[in-house]
Amino acid sequence: MTEENAVVPAWNTTATYPDAPGPTAKLEKFIDAMIAIGQTGQIFGEHGIGKTSTFVSYVPKRFPGTTLVVLPAANLAPDDLLVNAPVRDDRSGELVLRQLIMRQLVPGKPFVLLIDDALQAGNTVQSQLMQLACNWTLGEYDLRELGCVGVFLTDNESLAETSVRRSDLAILDRMVTIRLTANDTAWRQALAERYPDWDLREVFRQWAALSPHLRHLFSPRTLQHVLDCARAGFPLAWGLPLLNGHRLALAEERKDGKPGRDRTAEVLDGIAAAVGARNPATVADPVRRILRAAMTHRWAVLLQGPPGCGKTEITKQIAREETGEEPVYFSLPVTNVEDLCVPVPTRDGSLDAMLARSLLDPKPKVLVWDEYNRPKDKATFAKLMEITQEWTLAGRPIPNLRAQVALQNPPYHLGRKLLVTSNNVAQASRFTISYEVLPEDIPANEWLISTYGETAETVLEWWKNDIDDEGRDWITKRTLERLIKLHQADMPLQSGLIYLGDGEYAPVPLSGLEARLADRPQIGLAELAGNCPSWEARLSSAAETTEEGTDDTDLVHQVFSNAEVSQLEKHLDVVARLLPYLPPKLRATYLVGQTPERQRFWITALGRMGELSASG
Repeated sequence: MTEENAVVPAWNTTATYPDAPGPTAKLEKFIDAMIAIGQTGQIFGEHGIGKTSTFVSYVPKRFPGTTLVVLPAANLAPDDLLVNAPVRDDRSGELVLRQLIMRQLVPGKPFVLLIDDALQAGNTVQSQLMQLACNWTLGEYDLRELGCVGVFLTDNESLAETSVRRSDLAILDRMVTIRLTANDTAWRQALAERYPDWDLREVFRQWAALSPHLRHLFSPRTLQHVLDCARAGFPLAWGLPLLNGHRLALAEERKDGKPGRDRTAEVLDGIAAAVGARNPATVADPVRRILRAAMTHRWAVLLQGPPGCGKTEITKQIAREETGEEPVYFSLPVTNVEDLCVPVPTRDGSLDAMLARSLLDPKPKVLVWDEYNRPKDKATFAKLMEITQEWTLAGRPIPNLRAQVALQNPPYHLGRKLLVTSNNVAQASRFTISYEVLPEDIPANEWLISTYGETAETVLEWWKNDIDDEGRDWITKRTLERLIKLHQADMPLQSGLIYLGDGEYAPVPLSGLEARLADRPQIGLAELAGNCPSWEARLSSAAETTEEGTDDTDLVHQVFSNAEVSQLEKHLDVVARLLPYLPPKLRATYLVGQTPERQRFWITALGRMGELSASG
């Protein structure tokens, strides 16, 4: 490949760069030079600074007709690259052993080979990769004859993210090596093109003003996720990764290495102001909004929540609603590498990756990775890293992939350690949004009511009103369903609680629930409806006594606040008759910060209140 084959990539005008940005990034110059002189290029740099994305965007533009072949080294098994297989000899007709090479290495046109995460491969694969890097050969194949015009290796040489370092001088003497910082890649131009209507120069200035430690934590990749959240109207903190189950804090590092001042809010508020976006503390109905945004914008998102809160079911439901298809579901504790893909010989003498049928279906698909931090083995998790980062598997794009949703539990819940694996920043920062799910974020209550009717309403009244926050943590939505089923089967409820061993169950008293299920009187929306005139009189008397209301006022307000939308709609006239007696400040809470469904109901209820007042 010569300079005659190369072109200067055109620049699309953006608000950040009305004219083409300055000199070519250091990495882009390095790519040009190594291709021109035919040397292997070794590139070291921190995670998330745009090493791989620079190759992906630059090579096709700079060298038209040349393809980029990316091999994620951490995901490779020895038989993925090269294998001896029996084939029929054309001349003798006998079966003979022949070396078959990975199909991506014979694309049929000039190609640049990028070995990504090169230090993270196993020992056998390392040997194969070093043959590629040193000699541009693999087994009996010469990559130059197959069309290869450049070979590059990238990784972060920090031992915190890799397990090995190259020390063999015979290997090191075959490469040209550079070390990069975030200032050496084209990530700023990439973000400018991603958000062409935003002037990001102030964002870049604020990022550059951070300390080196904060810039390491707040990599350009994470900055992109934060900007994606800003664009979607989400809290910007959701773009920060969950590192070992906890939200990454942008905290300065003290001289003793311990965390210092936490600047997370300051930094994120500054970015929001720079692009003219809000930075809300939260949004209504967060889980469903995150899932729909992921399927609209083609994001990979991570939902972390306690067991039994409904993460999996709501993800499947939204996937069905958005795509019209069932999601492609894998549970990592029982998923092997072979469940995703295996290398197989083909007639043309290459190794092709055979993917699972569900991954190749041309229909729109959402991939669900359940129990994401409980992988069966490291090899499977490594394969997964390629999909979440590159949206490919064994180098093959997954057709019509709309979104990826990873679901996991936190490391600790209710004071008990869960058997989940740890991660590092490079792994954790692959997701556009990482969200910590609360039980109230998922509208499982409506599903319970629609499925189990009045029994579910009674059980939910107990869950909302009769037990404290710790009790509600122990009684998950999954446990609620068990309690409902046990009651319907006339079985003792105690056995439906989480069993802790040695005769101990979750420490939640069930006497209140048993009382409600035995039809002993308790105050709920149905009870208000059954005696509406009496409650009107009590609330009227309360309104005359004080503008702030009384215990009766607070009780009705609590019932309205806790009721599900379907229950409120069922008793619309009762709600409208009692609503005028509640203080305006309480009525306002029914609209502010609520889900669109609840807001629609309360607008209807206020209108109905006006109608009843006019006719009465």
